[in-house]
Amino acid sequence: MQFKQPEILYFLFLLIVPILVHLFQFRRFKKEYFTNVQFLKALSVQTRKSATLKKWLLLVTRLLLLAAIIIAFAQPFFPAKDSSTKANEMYILLDNSYSMQAKGQKGELLRRAVQELLEDLPENTTFSLLTNSENFWNTDVKTIQSDLQKIQYSALPFQLDNLLTKVNAHQSATNKDILIITDGVGLQKKQIQNLGKNNTAYFMIAQAEQKNNVSVDSVYIKETTNDFYEIGVDLSAYGTDVKPVPVAIYNDGKLIAKTISPIESAKKSLEFTIPKQVFHGYISITDNGLAYDNTLYFSISKVKKIKVLAIGDPADNSFLSRIYTDEEFLFSSSTIASLDYNILGDQDVVVVNELESIPQALQTTLKSVVEKGGNLVIIPAASTNPIDLSRFLSNFGSIQVNGFENVEKLVSKINFGHPLYQGVFETKISNFQYPKTSGTFTLKSTATAALYYDDQSAFLTSLSASGSAVYVFAAPLNLTNSNFQKSPLIVPTFYKMGTSDGKNGINAITIGTNSPYLVQAQLSKDAILEVKNKQEQFIPIQQIMNNKVKLTFNDFPAAAGNFEIYNKENWIDNVSFNTARTESNLAEANKENWSDYKTIDSIKTIFDDLQRQRSDNQLWKWFVIFAVLLLLTEMAIIKFLK
Repeated sequence: MQFKQPEILYFLFLLIVPILVHLFQFRRFKKEYFTNVQFLKALSVQTRKSATLKKWLLLVTRLLLLAAIIIAFAQPFFPAKDSSTKANEMYILLDNSYSMQAKGQKGELLRRAVQELLEDLPENTTFSLLTNSENFWNTDVKTIQSDLQKIQYSALPFQLDNLLTKVNAHQSATNKDILIITDGVGLQKKQIQNLGKNNTAYFMIAQAEQKNNVSVDSVYIKETTNDFYEIGVDLSAYGTDVKPVPVAIYNDGKLIAKTISPIESAKKSLEFTIPKQVFHGYISITDNGLAYDNTLYFSISKVKKIKVLAIGDPADNSFLSRIYTDEEFLFSSSTIASLDYNILGDQDVVVVNELESIPQALQTTLKSVVEKGGNLVIIPAASTNPIDLSRFLSNFGSIQVNGFENVEKLVSKINFGHPLYQGVFETKISNFQYPKTSGTFTLKSTATAALYYDDQSAFLTSLSASGSAVYVFAAPLNLTNSNFQKSPLIVPTFYKMGTSDGKNGINAITIGTNSPYLVQAQLSKDAILEVKNKQEQFIPIQQIMNNKVKLTFNDFPAAAGNFEIYNKENWIDNVSFNTARTESNLAEANKENWSDYKTIDSIKTIFDDLQRQRSDNQLWKWFVIFAVLLLLTEMAIIKFLK
């Protein structure tokens, strides 16, 4: 037992006072004898014995009473079991990602967690609350009650390591208690490494009852006819025994197609035919899982002819004219000698076809074309200087072109996951009439190739630059060196090169990807484009480039949806945003990732434990009660003991 005010114990010397009083009351008196009456003598002896007992009992009672009062003022206590951490600061990390939309026994996981915080957090406790999107430092439950009730689901995934970095960066004179409230979806063991040795961590894992979920992953144009788009829709299913889901397509709020699709496997592809016109709507499914991934917003802009310019020998460019037809493209061909540099800036796609060298003036102009959103296709000639070509391509990314070798190679592998071939093939083809080349350069790049030779070297690779794409072939495509022009791959490859990056295709931007978006608009230097819908509006980062504007959205908008781009009151274009489908698999949570830390069932549990382990056991109240009982005992002795 310890005392908070040990100096008060010096007052125990006051116990001598009752003793002195008692001794004074026991002084001897001189005997005086009266008439010898036997009865009166006996009564006197009995009375003196009773009075002596009463005085001794009063002495003991008063001594204990005074001692109890003095000890109570000294504030005795038993020290806490864990007194070294009683000054720790409390940090609460709350997962508000979309996977917390899942329903547990008491409703949506996030809403239940917020309700527990409001009900069970002690009012006098100071803490800091961090979510995926918001921070509340050094606050209490009364101060942020309204903010807690308004917390919305965030498109940002729960990155525990990032939140822990913020916590550790927050300077503190003491160690930290960190309460982590999450469903564990996407949580990896390496993210917990930033917890720190001196910090105490508690995990409250919200459990979802329903693990089945279906998400709309992507939409793309599979085929274009004169009057219709044939679009593909990819669904993903998680869990077991997933039931069929209704799938509907809406354009400007109007239903244009609907079906019910059975889910036989983890991946499901559907096809729809929609009119070939401006589209600004979404695909929607209905399931019993998460709600955030049931809708995919997308737009299709007004069809405009794509400008394609081929620079090279007219005979070598002839195969391109058969691909880039007048229905969808404005194709033109020019030799290097007759090239009009003034039209280059207006081109959507430029194909440099087997030039022995690229003049410096043309290199500068091509670099400007790419910066303004145009695609560039490089087909080398056998006599091209690889050093010069490598130096030019370094403007767009990390790539090296090594010397030309006269060795026959077979193009034997298609990268079906490459953006160039997404939606082109219904299934992965193993038996295919692959082309070959008689001579080739060697391409070395960190970028993923779209086509590979049989020795796993790249035949066609691409570089992303300023929202555009630069495609590089490893070999000349003339009929003398290659039969690629006669291969079934020639049409989809060059067609997708012309229509990629949103050119007459699907517009569905993932929030947070920071990919530039190009808008056809001629603006003054002071003009500002604004992106808005009925719920939200914002001004993106923008760069004016002649007749185009490059927009960068960063983490905007806050919520997925269909938006319009305006220059003041003038409509410019439609754009659609979606959240990344990173939270769709509710079965991803792995208990082993947090098995080394304490797991709790409720908010109340942790604060009860902290109160019990870190609070001193105060004893002064018991001594006050004891003093009161002694006082009552003294009064009883005085009144009833004669």
